[in-house]
Amino acid sequence: MAKTKAASKKKRRNFIVRYFREASTELRKVNWPSRREATRLTVIVLVVVAVMSGLLGVLDFLFTRLFGLIYSLG
Repeated sequence: MAKTKAASKKKRRNFIVRYFREASTELRKVNWPSRREATRLTVIVLVVVAVMSGLLGVLDFLFTRLFGLIYSLG
C-alpha cells in the first residue's frame, strides 16, 4: 500500500514537471508581436471599446426616453 501511494505521488509530480516543461517549449515557438505592433493593436482595441461604449450609452438613453414616453401615454 505504501509503495502504491509513493509511486502515485511520484507519478503526479512527474506529470506536473512534464506539463510545465512542455508549456515552456510551446511558448518558445510562439511568434510574439513586436512592441510597436502590440501597442498599435492595444490602441485599436481601446478605441473600439470607447466607441462601442458610447454607442451603447446613447442607445440606452434613447430607449429609456422612448419607453418613458410610451408608459406616460398609457
